[in-house]
Amino acid sequence: MGRTVGIGIQDFEKIIEGNYFYVDKTNFIKEWWENGDDVTLIARPRRFGKTLNMSMLNRFFSLEYATRGEIFEGKNVMIERG
Repeated sequence: MGRTVGIGIQDFEKIIEGNYFYVDKTNFIKEWWENGDDVTLIARPRRFGKTLNMSMLNRFFSLEYATRGEIFEGKNVMIERG
């Protein structure tokens, strides 16, 4: 059986752990970090993944999820350990 499309799921961790179909947008983290802008405006149409991207950023940078690097394994951005 193939992966399910998680329509309406806006939580990055839930998408990954539920093995839902996901287009890897983790390159956004590297591009955003290296850009160094003071302000970032993310303007996209409705249902274009803005909330999911913010959830992904939260999981990546939040100390609350510092021990949860496994959700980024196999993605374009990997958390280095050690």
